Amino acid sequence: MTAFLFVLTILLILAYGGLSWHFIGNWKGVASLPRKPRQEHTLLGILLLLHAYVVMAPLAEGALVSLGVGRALSVVVWMMLVIYWTCSFFYRVEGLQLFMMPLATATLAFALAFPGEHIIHDLGNPAFALHVLVSIVAYSLFAIAALLSLLMLFVEKALHNKRWLSLVRQLPPLLSLEKMMFQVIGIGFLLLTLSLLTGIVFSEEIFGKAVSLSHKTVFSVISWLLFAALLLGRKFKGWRGKIAIRWTLAGFAALLLAYIGSKIVLELVLHRS
Repeated sequence: MTAFLFVLTILLILAYGGLSWHFIGNWKGVASLPRKPRQEHTLLGILLLLHAYVVMAPLAEGALVSLGVGRALSVVVWMMLVIYWTCSFFYRVEGLQLFMMPLATATLAFALAFPGEHIIHDLGNPAFALHVLVSIVAYSLFAIAALLSLLMLFVEKALHNKRWLSLVRQLPPLLSLEKMMFQVIGIGFLLLTLSLLTGIVFSEEIFGKAVSLSHKTVFSVISWLLFAALLLGRKFKGWRGKIAIRWTLAGFAALLLAYIGSKIVLELVLHRS
């Protein structure tokens, strides 16, 4: 990492941390500055452009790119923020920033501490570039779906606990969270399907060998099956509430094990790239 990227990453950590402090402070009623949604939205857009440079610059260092566990998480969370920022034009996502800003702060700090040294293939290959792009967006969408499912659990329990009512008032209604979750899962499922298909069809061109039953492939397929079952259950059985939440978290857990989990074990536990 260059000195400029290091400094920019530190500034982004401080900026996201400041926004976290601002949003949490307003929720608790102890903030020094009042909420100004339009200015906050504009500021977040600027931060996302700078964040994009931080996560994309290492990918343009050469024909081969480094995408270790820290950088991988940073890319996924950046994409989550982009989706959140874009959705805020069309949906009421007020309150989600209480969780998104601290998440951005933590992942950037983690990426700085554990950048990793995993080398992936040439992004000049259109097939591989498509596979990587679709996979990252799919991961990001399912991560948002998992976050929404956890918020649904929290809201459901908080409605019976007056201690958290002030936070619940900051969040979208339970039905709105559920609707957004299924919309996100629907798009994510299509992209995950495309990711698996491109991985199978272009495997020999991308990796120089036919697709094999690696742990990544197995867990990705398990995740695809779980989300397919959830969407079918929603359509034909009307699944919702805790049933939908359990299937969503199970599908995301399998997807997490398929890629991020293996990278964490290899890089942080076994110290292998």
